[in-house]
Amino acid sequence: MAQIIVTPVVSLADEPVKICVFGLKPTQLVTIQASVTDERGILFHSRAFYRADSSGEVDLERTAASGGDFQGVLPMGLFWSLRSVKPFQRLIKRDVMGSPFRVTLDVYDFLLFKTDPAAQPVASQVTERWFVKPGIERTKIREGRVRGALFLPPGEGPFPGVIDMFGGIGGLVEFRSGLLASHGFASLALPYFGYEDLPRTLTEVDLEYFEEAANLLLKHPKVLGPGIGVIGVSKGAEIALAMATFLKHVKATVFINGFNSMNGTPLHYRDIHIPGIPYYEERILLSDSGAIDTCYVFGDPLSPKYQDCVLPIEKAVGHILFVIGGEDRSCNSKRNAEEAIERLRHHGRNNSQLLFYPGAGHLIEPPASPFVRVTVSPGVLQPLIWGGELVAHSKAQEHSWLEIQRFLRLHLGKPSMSRL
Repeated sequence: MAQIIVTPVVSLADEPVKICVFGLKPTQLVTIQASVTDERGILFHSRAFYRADSSGEVDLERTAASGGDFQGVLPMGLFWSLRSVKPFQRLIKRDVMGSPFRVTLDVYDFLLFKTDPAAQPVASQVTERWFVKPGIERTKIREGRVRGALFLPPGEGPFPGVIDMFGGIGGLVEFRSGLLASHGFASLALPYFGYEDLPRTLTEVDLEYFEEAANLLLKHPKVLGPGIGVIGVSKGAEIALAMATFLKHVKATVFINGFNSMNGTPLHYRDIHIPGIPYYEERILLSDSGAIDTCYVFGDPLSPKYQDCVLPIEKAVGHILFVIGGEDRSCNSKRNAEEAIERLRHHGRNNSQLLFYPGAGHLIEPPASPFVRVTVSPGVLQPLIWGGELVAHSKAQEHSWLEIQRFLRLHLGKPSMSRL
């Protein structure tokens, strides 16, 4: 009798699992399919074809997929390649505390080329993928103007504090903060538009809001001072760089595929005003599927007419880690990072580090997050092309996640393990 074993069967969503199938006929061809339904009821699935060895076993750590959604020896390929049956959807965990993603792994004793509700698997296993480990505390934040959710590891701490931001998706996005807390960080998932009484759309970046959030995090008794970290992707990376520039208690900044200047929206901070480079929508490229490529929409920050839009990051007192995908089709993040690093060096600063991943796209997230090249995005009428290639992007997520944690611990300090 065929049997599929997943080890561990319950894990954090950023942890690898081992998948093995036993009890097959020697050299038998099989399909292994992964499927999960998100909180909206949308089904995501992936499948790969394997040939059992002479003992009737398939071990994804050593058996190459011959076809399906990928080829080769990719132990986590079924998680990397999960895609929705409804086009252009992104798999995001919304309720990180209440439930995990329950991913079903089915084995079929034939080649399954498309979803067939009548098809009966010969073996199945459900694995739970959590975004918080046991003991994580989540507190909804509604203090002053600040909105969000604070995730704290179990124990007394103190823990290094991190503000976690996303981009144009808006709202409150918590899955990365839950994982950061699971690895020992006090993480504040910080929305800045499209949530509760915050502005519905982003028309300006009021840096005093982000300063208030930083002060709120720092004064928490379980947060290890004297500084905090910031991590952001896309527009969140732009804001993170602005925080690093003007807020002296930002000691470590993780910049994931963003801009070194203000784009579209101006920045205000006390008596400082930085205008935004206008968008050039006529530069949008259209794909055959109707998705749009926005890589050329943004103005050149090196242009003399936009010099007052560039962030003066040489003022940053902390360290900056640039995480860049070489196939980012949302923006030219590589050029932005190179210009930022050159500006720092020109001013005699040696406080930056670059992680460059040639085949990665825009949405570099924690490991095992499904690769998405094109998705719909709030406020945009057509799907957006994010870029990247499955294997290179997924490996970039694995490597960068470890480096991000190492960087934050290096510059913020480690939690007081003796008090956990």
